[in-house]
Amino acid sequence: MREYLLTLCITAAVTYLLTGPVRKFAIVAGAMPEIRARDVHREPTPRLGGIAMFFGLCAGLLVADHLTNLNEVFAKSNEPRALLSGAALIWLIGVLDDKFEIDALIKLGGQMIAAGVMVMQGLTILWLPIPGVGNVALTQWQGTLLTVALVVITINAVNFVDGLDGLAAGMVCIAAGSFFLYAYRIWYSYGIEAAAPGTLFAAILMGMCLGFLPHNMHPARIFMGDSGSMLIGLVLSAGAISITGQVDPDALALFTGSEKAAVHQTVPVYIPLLLPLTIIAVPAADLVLAIVRRTWRGQSPFAADRGHLHHRLLEIGHSHSRAVLIMYFWSALIGFGALAYSVNSASMWIVLGVVFLSAVGLVLLLLPRFTPRVPLWAQRFVPPRYRRRSVPAAAAESAAPEVTESEERSPVTAGVSGVNGATAIGARSRFLDRR
Repeated sequence: MREYLLTLCITAAVTYLLTGPVRKFAIVAGAMPEIRARDVHREPTPRLGGIAMFFGLCAGLLVADHLTNLNEVFAKSNEPRALLSGAALIWLIGVLDDKFEIDALIKLGGQMIAAGVMVMQGLTILWLPIPGVGNVALTQWQGTLLTVALVVITINAVNFVDGLDGLAAGMVCIAAGSFFLYAYRIWYSYGIEAAAPGTLFAAILMGMCLGFLPHNMHPARIFMGDSGSMLIGLVLSAGAISITGQVDPDALALFTGSEKAAVHQTVPVYIPLLLPLTIIAVPAADLVLAIVRRTWRGQSPFAADRGHLHHRLLEIGHSHSRAVLIMYFWSALIGFGALAYSVNSASMWIVLGVVFLSAVGLVLLLLPRFTPRVPLWAQRFVPPRYRRRSVPAAAAESAAPEVTESEERSPVTAGVSGVNGATAIGARSRFLDRR
């Protein structure tokens, strides 16, 4: 565990330290697109945060290669090299897209090629554990198609959810945390060496996200862009594929009996890993809803709009930070709920706990619908949004001129003092004018 934590910390430190210089490089390179109609932020913000995340990935793999216990992962398996090759290709495509806005079909083709590169180097699904049947061996073409499909779907699911400051990095970090605990349990408790690469990938992925989050929380100073969202989506899918398709349920020794009994008893363990979308269920649901919504309107599935789940939360009345925290809550509930169920599927307390937390999540979702009226004597003890407004303030607000959406979201040119993207070029006071 100490070597995994060391790898995680070094990955996070390298990512954190490189994000600042990368931000200045993105401003100089002009990777600061104008505000679009579907964007939530109001000021031009540099992209290319995936550059720092990629070098954090390289640093994590390099450190792990020189550690005593983790060195065996590189000696016995080619999966780390396969991951690095696919990650380098998808990262390069993302960098070009952040700068030059590549067509969606070209990006899709690049994602499939990156997945194919990993398959050619051994990172693929070999078999599937199916309840009531046992292990079903896949042919080379079946394993390749299934692996490519899982990688492409996971990459796009993470890319679709990257719409609010800190949302994608936080949700993937939560998913990687639950996945790391599960993979480490298989590797350490049962002594299965085939789970070691997936455990390493999850630790490095957590380091990449934790190192980038301080720069990306609201208000974000830099965005990860497609170079970062596609990269972390690929790493997350690679870890799930590594364990799902290459760990034999018979080796877990959880039973005494036939292989069918093994698979049946390990169903709670393998259901979250057969499809990585279960780990990132919220981005996956957003992906499916977006495709259905756009095709229903006669648009391309890759056409951008403002109908994602995080946009809906803002329309309901949640603030930016609260919308992100609610998405974190649901990701943690699904990821760690599946983890707890895989550890002890016979416990009714786990099911009741998940149901109770789901009810709490629904209350949080609908919280803006309820605006209770607070008595006058309790006004000072509640947040300002629950206080009664005075008549002059309400009259002044009603008399204020209306601002149209086009005026409210008018693009701000980079170079104006006070713009996030221009702070590396022009000076800006970091303190508010209290006059």
